[in-house]
Amino acid sequence: MQITDLATEQKIPVLLRLAFRPLFLLSAGFAVLAMALWAWLLTGTSIWQPALPVIFWHSHEMIFGFGCAVIAGFLLTAMQNWTGLRAPHGKPLLLLVLVWLVARVLMLSPLALPWLLVSIIDLAFLPIAAYLLAKPILAAQQHRNLFFVPLLVVLTICNGVMWLGYFLNDQALVSHGSTSAVFLVVMVMAIVGGRVLPMFTATGTRTPKVEPWLWLDRSSLATLWLVFFCHFFHLQVFMPALATSVLFGLASMLTALRVARLKIWLTWRTPLLWSLHVAYWCIPLGFALFAARYQGLAVSHSLALHTLTVGGMGGMILAMMARVSLGHTGRMLVTHPMMSAAFMAVIMAAVCRVALPLIKPELYVDAVLLAACLWCLGFGCFVAIYFRILTSPRVDGHPG
Repeated sequence: MQITDLATEQKIPVLLRLAFRPLFLLSAGFAVLAMALWAWLLTGTSIWQPALPVIFWHSHEMIFGFGCAVIAGFLLTAMQNWTGLRAPHGKPLLLLVLVWLVARVLMLSPLALPWLLVSIIDLAFLPIAAYLLAKPILAAQQHRNLFFVPLLVVLTICNGVMWLGYFLNDQALVSHGSTSAVFLVVMVMAIVGGRVLPMFTATGTRTPKVEPWLWLDRSSLATLWLVFFCHFFHLQVFMPALATSVLFGLASMLTALRVARLKIWLTWRTPLLWSLHVAYWCIPLGFALFAARYQGLAVSHSLALHTLTVGGMGGMILAMMARVSLGHTGRMLVTHPMMSAAFMAVIMAAVCRVALPLIKPELYVDAVLLAACLWCLGFGCFVAIYFRILTSPRVDGHPG
């Protein structure tokens, strides 16, 4: 399998030339739609209601509808650079996109559809993505990057746990699946961020690259893995609250030290950099809030989790989509001025979603609605600015 020549490439619809094109565009649009619908439901004035329980629908779709589509789009694009082989395109990519799209439509339906049918279609997306990712990686013997294949499989298992909780009407099981998925996505963010941020920062600020401290990288990632495994296998019920708090606190401190070495203060003039740094900082902040929760402080599971999801996942996804979309369409890594406002909007969404309820619990609903509006503004800007970029051929004439 070789990189497609230009003549063959021109026969492929632009949106199906690389996975980031349809999946970034659709997932960003869906991020706006799903969050707007969620805010509408919270106002109590919505004339639409999904057949699925609204809490299940919201948590599931933001993780497995929005987040996993971006992860798949990123991995299935990056593997072309890793392997030198042609990434999924054309009909295989179309199949993947259609599975994702059909699942989203079925999840939105106000009609009570057979849950088994909906769950099977929804659960099919990540295994298909894993297969499309594994094939060229194995062909190129890029075993270092094969790690991402079982990761997609474990994400599928977390999705399955959520569906099992829905079937059994067990909200604790639903929450277990969604939180496990978030901790796993945080692990991906930490791994990918640790790989690319030192290089991105050095190149973007024209400063020497920060060389890794191997002990710090390994110990930081080890604590994040421990957090995931303890939660996934429900080991925290056998652990004293203090031990769980210490684990979260240690993960927070080591991750904070790791990202602090990258010198965020050098990046303020470069939106594509400071947006990534701020999102990465939400990881140690979220874990610090979890540590405080297990110490008995007035921090809810939801607030700690939304630090990771809105600030961490949302912020890093928006920044990475903006950067990858420019780089893989042959453009200079210079964002539209409005994207600075978009990055700031998502950061402020995290502040509203987490800080306001901490300070003024009585403002919880207002804080969530304001955060939803800011989130929609941020991802809406991406759709408006990047629609033409993602639907147009590369400006340098290269395939992709």
